[in-house]
Amino acid sequence: MLFKPCIGECTEEGTHCVSCGRSHKEIAETNNIVKDLLSIAQKMEYENPEEFLNFVSRIVMFNLRIAQNDH
Repeated sequence: MLFKPCIGECTEEGTHCVSCGRSHKEIAETNNIVKDLLSIAQKMEYENPEEFLNFVSRIVMFNLRIAQNDH
């Protein structure tokens, strides 16, 4: 499945957003992840939140590659 980011024209009817095609469950889970990352960055009072987010991205990508190689 190809990820399609929100373009700000979300719909709530049915099971999927008509704009991006993602399920409402996926959108809610993604929003929760974003809120959690925001909360951590704010709690730690990072002066360089972009470095924190880049680090998280690198770690996630590293672990995805490992998981893909295990299959």
